[in-house]
Amino acid sequence: MNAVAGGGSFVSFPALVFAGVPPVLANASSTVALFPGALATMWVMRRDIARWRGLTLRLLLPVSLAGGLAGAALLLVTPAKSFDAVIPWLMLAATLTFAFGARAGAALRRHVRISSAALLVLQFVLGIYGGYFGAAVGIMLMAGWSLVGGAQTAGGDLKAIAPVRVLLVGSMNGMAVLTFIGAGAVRWPQTLVMLVAAIAGGWAGARLAQRLTSRQTRTFVLVVTSVMTAAFFWRGT
Repeated sequence: MNAVAGGGSFVSFPALVFAGVPPVLANASSTVALFPGALATMWVMRRDIARWRGLTLRLLLPVSLAGGLAGAALLLVTPAKSFDAVIPWLMLAATLTFAFGARAGAALRRHVRISSAALLVLQFVLGIYGGYFGAAVGIMLMAGWSLVGGAQTAGGDLKAIAPVRVLLVGSMNGMAVLTFIGAGAVRWPQTLVMLVAAIAGGWAGARLAQRLTSRQTRTFVLVVTSVMTAAFFWRGT
């Protein structure tokens, strides 16, 4: 899911929670477990990343790193009960972003343009979200980028934007991974099992991303995210 469209945490995070890992630790462990898969995806897509001619990565990358660090630190100071209560709503927001983010960005683009400086602020905020929870952050990136005049974001197409989305989301997660490991917030037995599978999934997913259509991608992701969101609202009742 992460290689094709994002949203892999909709599988890894619930799996860890339902295996008995407390939600804050499950979110941190999920981020660590999925990160090597993101590295595998970036390796497969390295040539596409090198050919990217859209928004400059020299500015977006350090801002993404800083935002990811801030978001991870925020997660670690969030009380477990508060995080447990907000998780279903974060998942719902991410699911709605998957469903309507591209169309919302296209609609806004007809009426709104933001400067490159404003985009960097938006990127930092998205980096915070990426380090804190992160589901659908890639789609949020595309919606934000589409508001910059002249930005080459492939019209919001999931497949075309995948390489640079993977790089920037991976950078947010990379800072979060270092923070979580340093804080001792990772449940290693469960994380290592998921980590091995995530590497294989990231490699295979990058290959699959080059073959699936955007419609197939969106349908698959929306089914999974909707089911998991409903499950967490049910869990909270």
